[in-house]
Formats: sequence, structure tokens, C-alpha cells
Amino acid sequence: MDFLNAIVALSNFVLIPAIAYGSQLALGALGVTLIYGILRFSNFAHGDTMAFGTMVTILATWWLQSIGVGLPFGLPTALLALPIGIAGCALLVLGTDKAVYQFYRVQKAKPVILVIVSIGVMFVLNGLVRFVIGPGDQRFADGERFIISARGFRDMTGLREGLALKTSQGITVITAVVVVVFLFWFLNRTRTGKSMRAYSDNEALALLSGINPDRVVMVTWLLVAALATIAGTLYGLDKSFKPFTYFQLLLPIFAAAIVGGLGNPIGAIAGGFVIAFSEVFITYAWKKVLGYILPENLEPVGLVQLLSTDYKFAVSFVILLIVLLFKPTGLFKGKAV
Repeated sequence: MDFLNAIVALSNFVLIPAIAYGSQLALGALGVTLIYGILRFSNFAHGDTMAFGTMVTILATWWLQSIGVGLPFGLPTALLALPIGIAGCALLVLGTDKAVYQFYRVQKAKPVILVIVSIGVMFVLNGLVRFVIGPGDQRFADGERFIISARGFRDMTGLREGLALKTSQGITVITAVVVVVFLFWFLNRTRTGKSMRAYSDNEALALLSGINPDRVVMVTWLLVAALATIAGTLYGLDKSFKPFTYFQLLLPIFAAAIVGGLGNPIGAIAGGFVIAFSEVFITYAWKKVLGYILPENLEPVGLVQLLSTDYKFAVSFVILLIVLLFKPTGLFKGKAV
């Protein structure tokens, strides 16, 4: 019985949160890796692009809630507002590309120049989001909070530990699977997707083959806008929305993309889960789980926590440094940084 309690506690506080968080990081890292693979620069404004798309989704959610529009089965209204958020984010990234990035692309500027430009765009977007919606926490979730509540699980099983599965966690995993399947179908089965892959592999040869570079760039930004908004909204539903948090998310997202292999979509997904599980495992206090497994005389006195949750981003940073030093192409041999 104690072993089952340990498994439930581990699932409740480590496995389920890490799977949900990993799904969010994977979607964010996919956006970063698409830009790097096709447009050939590291977009440091990606975190704040996520924040902008999520902000539009929140404003649309509040509007829908104010007129009494919602979804059945206790699903959050944000899912209904998500297409509006994606459209708003798409307008933003296409406008930014037209006003800023296109000039440097035409000039054949070095990737480091585009990186510096993207940092400027990052600060502008961060200020814009905080100006519009404010710097504080914003909650926009409604509907049922739990698919399974801890109390209901305890009553059903008779175990001491309760398993809680939040609606936002279930939605995150299901949405991530659907989005990833669609993305890989699009890249591998459609003419536009094949054009994007050809442009990524060899730009000069792709242009000689008659591929329209402007169309490739536009579709890339549209996909990035969708991925950024979905990832940001899922993260906001699961935790809460705060503009500066999305700026901080840039580190684990880039770490996920680089660990998996920058420019490799499969690597971005794998890297997202590597970073998420590493952060959660290292910052979790293992006292409760070990208390169930170990004999009574060996039960730990302290929290058995390697790092405080305040330092979870340090885990991403250390993993990023190790990968850059020893395997710069990542686990799935993406482009070297």
C-alpha cells in the first residue's frame, strides 16, 4: 500500500506536471527551431511573442465571457478565444517581419545582426504587453478545474495519497499531440511544407527550383504565431499569465531547442521533455515519496530537495551549457549553434 502511495505522490507532483510542462516547452521550442531552421536566426523575441498571443487570447476570453459565450463540459472559454489570439499574433509577427526583419534579410545580414535586432523587438513587445494588460498576474481560466480531484481519488481508491489531474493539464497534453501531428503532416505531406524543408536544407537550390521565398517566410511566421500562442495560452491556463514570466521562459525554451538539436522539430519535442523533467525532478522535495518507500528508521528528516524551485531556470542553464560544450548539434543532430 505504501508503494502505491509513493507512485501516486510521484505521479501527482512530478510525472503529470512534468508531462504538461514538457508539452508547453515543446510547442515553444518548435517555434524557435522553425525560425532557426528556415529563417536562420535565433529569435530572442519568441517568449514575448508567446506573451502577446496569450494576451490577445485573454482579452478575447474576457469579451466572450462578458457576453455569456462559453464551452460545454466545463472546458475553458480560452479554447474558443484561441483562434482570435492566433490571428492577432499572426498580424504582429507578419507586421514585425515586414517592418524590421525583411530589411536585414534583403541585405543578407549576418545571423548575429538578426539576433541583436530580435532582442530589440523583444523589449518592445515586452513593454507593449505590460502596457496593454498590466504587469501583474492575470487569470482567465473558467469551467471545471479538475478532471480528477485528490479527494475524489482518495475516496475511490482508499489510498492516503490523492491524485489530482487538472483540466488544463489534460487539455495541454491533448492539444500538444494534435498540434504536433498536424505540424509534421503539414511539413511532410503538403507542397508548402516540402518547400519549407527544401528552403531550410539548401536556400540557393530551392530558389533555383522555383520556390517562392516570400511565401516560405510568410507561412513560417504563421506557423510560429500559432505555436507561440497555443504554447503561451496553455502555460497561462496551467499556471497564470504574467508578462515577465514569458520573458523568463525564453531560457528553458531555447535550452529545449538546443538540447534536442536546433532546427530539428523532433529534437525540439524531445528537448522540451528533457528540460521539463530535469527541472521538476531536481527541484522536487522527495521527502514524502521516500517516506513511503524507505523503512521507518531511514525516513529522511529534511525535504530532500536538491534545489529550491526559485532556481529551476538554473537547471535549464546548466543543461544548456553542458550540451553547448560537449554536443553543440544536440541529441538529434540539428544545426550547430
